[in-house]
Amino acid sequence: MSESEPQLPQDGRIAYWPAAIDAHEASVLFNQLHHGLDWQCDQVLMFGKRILMKRKFVWIGDPGCTYRYAGIERAPNPWTSELLMIKKIMEHMANHSFNACLLNLYHDGDEGMGWHSDDEKELNCQAPIASLSLGATRKFAFRHKSNKTTISLNLEHGSALIMYPPTQTYWSHSLLKTKRPVGPRINMTFRSIVPASGYR
Repeated sequence: MSESEPQLPQDGRIAYWPAAIDAHEASVLFNQLHHGLDWQCDQVLMFGKRILMKRKFVWIGDPGCTYRYAGIERAPNPWTSELLMIKKIMEHMANHSFNACLLNLYHDGDEGMGWHSDDEKELNCQAPIASLSLGATRKFAFRHKSNKTTISLNLEHGSALIMYPPTQTYWSHSLLKTKRPVGPRINMTFRSIVPASGYR
């Protein structure tokens, strides 16, 4: 497993491994997660109303690792054996321990993720965020918040991306939609959450 460029030109650091796990193992894991998790339609809060998205998600974490984004609070589901195995791999790569994981299921190229930063108050801002991609290859882009410089890369089946501080402070990122016919994709982002009061 070898690390590959690109790098951000300023104000942050990323590391990318195009084959963090081999293709067969990645395919087995994709099927296990796709059929074995309790996927829920993602929601956003707009003008006081909950809007259902086509994209589905699962929030996994240690007790107390509640996460709030898009105006909605998510309580964690327990870890599965497959996710604990991947967590160990990602912790080794990032040289950091994680206590939560957000999984997103994108059914096709019509589903993506708009420009945002992972900078919610529950996140440990001094910790990296480690991402593993399974399924269809999709283009992922970074955009500098001040000078609008854009860097993009293709996240391949079985690839890993680690975003180190202070990347979230200065850069937004997006999973770009595509008109090309592509299959489903699962993305896992392992995070360090500051547990809710009473779980510290």
